[in-house]
Amino acid sequence: MNPLLSPFDTAPFSKIKDEHFKPAFLEAMEAARKEIDTITDNPNDPTFENTIEALEFTGQHLDRISSLFFNLNSAETNPKIQKIAQEISPLLSEFSNDVTLNEGLFKRIKSIYGKKDALNLSTEQQTLLEKKYKSFSRNGANLSEDKKKRLREIDTELAKLKLQFGENVLAETNKYELHLTNESDLDGLPEGEKEAAAQLAKSKDKDGWLVTLDYPSYIPFMKYVENRELRKTLSLAFGSKGFHEDELDNQSNVLKITKLRHERANLLGYETHAHFVLEERMAETPKKVHAFLNELLEKAKPAAKREFKQLEDFAKELDGIDRFQKWDSSYYSEKLKQKLFNLDDEKLKPYFKLENVIAGVFEVAEKLFGLRFEEVFDVDTYHEEVKTYKVYDLDSNFISLFYADFHPRKGKRGGAWMTSYKSQYKRNGEDVRPHVSNVCNFTRSTPSKPSLLTFTEVTTLFHEFGHGLHGMLANTTYPSLSGTSVYWDFVELPSQVMENWCYEKEALELFATHYESGEVIPMELVEKIKESATFQEGMATLRQLSFGLLDMAWHGGDPSNITDVKVHETKAFSGTQLYPDTPETCISTAFSHIFQGGYSSGYYSYKWAEVLDADAFAFFREKGIFDKEVATKFKENILSKGGTEKPMVLYKRFRGSEPKVEALLERAGLLDNVE
Repeated sequence: MNPLLSPFDTAPFSKIKDEHFKPAFLEAMEAARKEIDTITDNPNDPTFENTIEALEFTGQHLDRISSLFFNLNSAETNPKIQKIAQEISPLLSEFSNDVTLNEGLFKRIKSIYGKKDALNLSTEQQTLLEKKYKSFSRNGANLSEDKKKRLREIDTELAKLKLQFGENVLAETNKYELHLTNESDLDGLPEGEKEAAAQLAKSKDKDGWLVTLDYPSYIPFMKYVENRELRKTLSLAFGSKGFHEDELDNQSNVLKITKLRHERANLLGYETHAHFVLEERMAETPKKVHAFLNELLEKAKPAAKREFKQLEDFAKELDGIDRFQKWDSSYYSEKLKQKLFNLDDEKLKPYFKLENVIAGVFEVAEKLFGLRFEEVFDVDTYHEEVKTYKVYDLDSNFISLFYADFHPRKGKRGGAWMTSYKSQYKRNGEDVRPHVSNVCNFTRSTPSKPSLLTFTEVTTLFHEFGHGLHGMLANTTYPSLSGTSVYWDFVELPSQVMENWCYEKEALELFATHYESGEVIPMELVEKIKESATFQEGMATLRQLSFGLLDMAWHGGDPSNITDVKVHETKAFSGTQLYPDTPETCISTAFSHIFQGGYSSGYYSYKWAEVLDADAFAFFREKGIFDKEVATKFKENILSKGGTEKPMVLYKRFRGSEPKVEALLERAGLLDNVE
């Protein structure tokens, strides 16, 4: 019996076998095709209800299966799942094209769109109609037959290439191990990290210590280990993922993906892939994105150069480092931060026990948005480490199911993300509530210590939880406009704004208590966290801008003549480069955000959303960080509205005006650089 073929509410993870997926996908696609046929074969004239609304609710079972499968492929994959992904992705791409290139269906949509002004639709209905029409017109519905055929070929090929790219990055990450048997090689590494490295070695039946390219292993090593040669070895391994001219090399995948995306955009009448993507973003055009990135670059570069010089001088003075390299950066930054602020991540970690931080983020959500989280143990999960919570409002109405998966594993890709297993929507008088998940990669507990987070990990947890709230608090009629279904350069606002509470005394006192003594984090440490918040902000800004500019270098022009990935990347970085280049490394070949995820032509949106979040949090600070009135405005105008209206309309309704870049510059300590 295939559990995916019957309707289900919560995902039946423990009953699903890998071999269930392909038949379930095929059957769900067939069922969705029949639902589409019902719409196109309808003898009645097209109406909003019998066409647009009917289309919105087709393929829901297929969507559920897809969300389960592709999250497993990210969070708990194996060779079988990867093989199924390679087989299924082209079929899903073909199915998607069958829908958007269905002439009968588009004809009905077009006729409704043509008379939209006379239909007396609600704002949300107007948005849905606009979105449906554009999803067809922007994806080939108006093309000739030969161009439609080519579009299908491109989409099938892209689906395979993007998967292959991601699989290669994961395989590279899993493959690499730095095995150390001499304890002096770990000098400088805090005891907890050393213990974790020993535990990892033991789990693989090896003596000594193991260091990997997973963030909880890689980052502490780069930050604390005194042995410069070993830091170099690890740094080069991390920076060269997908860049070894072997079976896991991603250079040809990068070139193929960018060229196919460009050809696709041209087929659809757009100058570049970036022109195609940005038409549906707040930024609107590549020109505006470049102007935005370059304006920030102009403000950040003087500060970044000063900070870099300070770091170089400090390393030379401390250890006689003549040529400052990338593998020196984290190590000397941490030492300089300790000197300037007497603030060490290791001093902070005891106050950030994972369970306490989780309880803290829940309490912040309760104070702001009236939510209550109750851990439950009867919800099926895909791994024993996944925790589940039922979320209620203060009147005990069920709001959402929330899954949380916090530690690295072999079958789990790096980084942190939010996903949804079930969308929120309203139909037949029922408000169907969402199932939302946060996935992160934090250090596990060891025999002597619980899982203790670095301050950066605390902000990561709050960040992903902000995305989670966007999903949980959704209150829309249609699933495709619900939760995080918003313009990509708006989607980071709820996540990034949540990070601000990590720097506030009033919030820290709720959860930052010492895991042994129970002592609340001392005020002096809170002050130091705040003081150090702008430490090397110029360099950090430059780094983010460099990724945004690299993304636009790949997608904002014609890539036909690019033959060398590294040469193209080096050119893109020329205006932001601080460190000497390392020929052995390449960012692009492991830049999953833009080559596997959804950030192509959209990486700038992290900085774009920072402008929004700095401006939004300034409003909270004016009134009080737990001010109910501001929180309610944010919940009702941003978090619950999803993609039902244009983002700037929603933002202005919350804030009363458009965001100002000065709020970001002030928070980042970069206003000094403004003439």
